Amino acid sequence: MALRLGDVAPDFTAETTDGSINFHEWIGDGWAILFSHPKDFTPVCTTELGEVARIKPEFDKRGVKVIGLSVDPADSHQKWAEDIKETQGHALNFPVIADSGRKVSDLYDMIHPNANDTLTVRSVFVIGPDKKVKLTLTYPASTGRNFDEILRVVDSLQLTAKYSVATPVNWKDGDDVIIVPAISDEDAAKKFPGGWKTLKPYLRVVAQPNKEEKPKRATN
Repeated sequence: MALRLGDVAPDFTAETTDGSINFHEWIGDGWAILFSHPKDFTPVCTTELGEVARIKPEFDKRGVKVIGLSVDPADSHQKWAEDIKETQGHALNFPVIADSGRKVSDLYDMIHPNANDTLTVRSVFVIGPDKKVKLTLTYPASTGRNFDEILRVVDSLQLTAKYSVATPVNWKDGDDVIIVPAISDEDAAKKFPGGWKTLKPYLRVVAQPNKEEKPKRATN
């Protein structure tokens, strides 16, 4: 059965390029992203893993651990890592799960038989400190993911968790946000003493509460 938002992310033990891990213990008290790849030594995956290695400091700033997965064994991952460093200019700096037995792939419903009955689709799971699934994305094997968008979603999720706000269409870090409808005006006045703009009773716009404390994005 497919995982849904709010479900507890299944725990598992697996071999990775960094050794054996227990997933929930590895996550610890922070956030995590699990993202799968159809196969080692494939072109789109190679670019994705190189990009995640490049922007890993951005995930670190947000307290987010990243972990990849492919259905090939660990020794294949290690050889592939050499190609990633050579072609993308960034060495792997996060673990990649070796899932040749498809245990994790089946737990997370990453095999879509109508697409391919042996290879994983490009799945993304954002998991919160409570070990619950906060976001799922599924891409076809031919389309590389946009990790700027994944960072944007993480920023939105973390704002919601800490400040009870939602983010509007096309929101980017630093833009105004929306006070969630579950917060009364009375409670909102305590959370947002600087005030807000009421466009409709259900649509209250407020400056991003942590705008001053956000780190600057890395450019290279």
